[in-house]
Amino acid sequence: MHTPRVFVTRSIPEAGLNMVLEACNADVWPEELPPPRDILIERIRGTEGVLCLVTDTIDAHVMDAAGAQLKVISNYAVGFDNIDIGAATERGILVGNTPGALTETTADFTFALLMAASRRIGEGIDYIRNGKWNTFKPMVLLGQDIHHKTLGIVGMGRIGIEVAKRAKGFDMEVIYHDYRMRKERGESAGAVLCKTLDELYSKADFITLHIPLSPETHHLINAEALAKMKRTAILVNASRGSVVDSNALYTALSTKQIAYAALDVTEPEPLPPNHQLMRLPNCLIVPHMGSATVTARSRMAVMAAENLLAGVRGQVPEYLVNPEVTPHRR
Repeated sequence: MHTPRVFVTRSIPEAGLNMVLEACNADVWPEELPPPRDILIERIRGTEGVLCLVTDTIDAHVMDAAGAQLKVISNYAVGFDNIDIGAATERGILVGNTPGALTETTADFTFALLMAASRRIGEGIDYIRNGKWNTFKPMVLLGQDIHHKTLGIVGMGRIGIEVAKRAKGFDMEVIYHDYRMRKERGESAGAVLCKTLDELYSKADFITLHIPLSPETHHLINAEALAKMKRTAILVNASRGSVVDSNALYTALSTKQIAYAALDVTEPEPLPPNHQLMRLPNCLIVPHMGSATVTARSRMAVMAAENLLAGVRGQVPEYLVNPEVTPHRR
């Protein structure tokens, strides 16, 4: 029986990794950091499948280096901006992702960031660690209420809907803007559609981002957008780092043009320790933790493994990004 050769660009939870190891001749990159590009190209040569992470850039050059036998690229993520989908489709390569595995988990974490920013929890922790807590102080670390405020959601996909549901538990008014103008989806979550982003920016007390990275959304949150937000606005990014212009955000936060930002993703990623945003007390930054629960990451691993195994076996992955490639392959 033929045993397909595959490359796995990082160790993933055992629930999925063991599936790959049992069915394939699998080369698993053992290091914590992603394989450098030259090593990625070297290790992918001659493989029939690759299971990669969002930190791995899989472009046309990498695909061609792999060879014509490459059948499938399985991304251990919902987003797939790290893969050149057009190049994969042209070459008849199936691309899979892991939609739905982290929806509620990421929505939970989005709300955790929103709450931590509004109540200045990070600053409170630093306040204690720096030895400043010597008595109760009525005017220190005053934050903002969440209940009865307006939440603006940019992107009413799976995660946006779940964030809206959580907001209703705080009696928030939920408004949203979506490029696909999915009115029925917003209404199902008790949200009101804003026809323009400007309308959302001007009304929202909190703004959360749940959109894929594309040429259309790159630096969507720029200086012009930030200038339209309330001075008390709190921005939460749980999508992709480059949706937000980091330099413009720094200016807006340092001049108090907006009140606060909480970022699970950054531009660049990872953010260097000496980056200007790291110096701001009103910018909470965490290391891409939105899906970081045992359950969610294990489910992602299983889905990514299933996509990989289907592809190397000549089958269509259940979670296929580029269905237009399948007629060509058949």
